[in-house]
Amino acid sequence: MDSSPEAGMRPILVTGAAGSVGAVGRTVVQGLRRRGFQVRALVRQDDDRAQALRATGAEVVVGDLTCARDVADALDGCGRMYFGMAVSAQYLLAAVTTAAVARAYGRLEAFVNMSQLTVAEMDATSGSDSHQHRQQWLVEQVLGWSGLPVVQVRPTVFMENPLFQTVFASIAKDGLIRWPFGEARTSPIAAGDVAAAVEKILADAAGHIGRTYELTGPRSQDVAALATEISDALHRTIGYTDVPLQEWLDNDLGALELPDHVFQHISTMARLHLAGRYDRQAEGMAEVTGRSAAGVADFVRKNPELFTR
Repeated sequence: MDSSPEAGMRPILVTGAAGSVGAVGRTVVQGLRRRGFQVRALVRQDDDRAQALRATGAEVVVGDLTCARDVADALDGCGRMYFGMAVSAQYLLAAVTTAAVARAYGRLEAFVNMSQLTVAEMDATSGSDSHQHRQQWLVEQVLGWSGLPVVQVRPTVFMENPLFQTVFASIAKDGLIRWPFGEARTSPIAAGDVAAAVEKILADAAGHIGRTYELTGPRSQDVAALATEISDALHRTIGYTDVPLQEWLDNDLGALELPDHVFQHISTMARLHLAGRYDRQAEGMAEVTGRSAAGVADFVRKNPELFTR
């Protein structure tokens, strides 16, 4: 008798499977396939990224998360799903559409939602957060009302976030961190660790339903400590220059030419760092995977090309 996961379980739907920033969806697909699960990967376009997903043995479907028919077709026959989507002005519409279709479909064993850590500090009238944060908070409320078997995953800032892209660029160019954070502390996490947690939840979902997992790096530290950690990993001294927030927004973040919605989100994240909102230490990674998340030094060693010109 075939006792592999593929033999005894309906496919797992993974949305945002071709995403770029951190590639959580793609990494989840790869991890589940290595475990032997059937995976259906939903992508927006059938391109080279979609072909790479097919090469893992995943079924790839093309669709729009804001279109209920596309979501229903993607969900058909699936037993569990992961909802993840890039920062977008369409996020709320896509997430609520997906939740509504999943509720009507009615046969899911697990709906794993990618949220964000600052949502834990928000309420119905919070006004200091980004438009993206507000949408993510609203989606958590909708999912809480939906009756779906939800698992909330709330990571802190990703090391792959544009906030850190500016840092990597300044280290590569000038050997220093240019940030407007003063003595503020942060505990970034690598997208690969977030994907590992999502994969573990999807692979054995029963004990996770109704839970919320907050994921951070192994320590919360100020920028001076980050500079020391990066220096040790690169075997060269990395300095820290504290620049005015508006100068950093105009020059460093502005150089990335981000869409307006994304720029507003990242600039708000910078302001929230200054306000101490990212000085968080959580144990969700260990709760789910049995290990701590990798630190900044580990990320630097894995990606040395980001720190040289």
